[in-house]
Amino acid sequence: MDFYIYYQVQPQHTAALQARVTAMQMTLRETFGIRAGLKRRPPSVEGSEPSMQTWMEVYLAVPPEAGDDFAVALDRTAQQSGLASLIDGLRQTERFMDICPCV
Repeated sequence: MDFYIYYQVQPQHTAALQARVTAMQMTLRETFGIRAGLKRRPPSVEGSEPSMQTWMEVYLAVPPEAGDDFAVALDRTAQQSGLASLIDGLRQTERFMDICPCV
């Protein structure tokens, strides 16, 4: 199962947020043996930065048996990291599972 978490960020918070998410993801990778990534939606107009940025945390190949434990650990780690103070609104979590293992 893959987890995708997205949220809005003010540009002045990006450096602090990136540092906190990177540390958080390292902990989760070590604990659960998963792959993690951090993405940001590109600016909509070439050369201009929007006032808000959309960021996405990606957690890939979470074992099915660890799914609920991982979700709890993810929420707890995010709270401990203080991410809420650096984002606007809520962190939206989506879960996706593979349909065809042949890809």
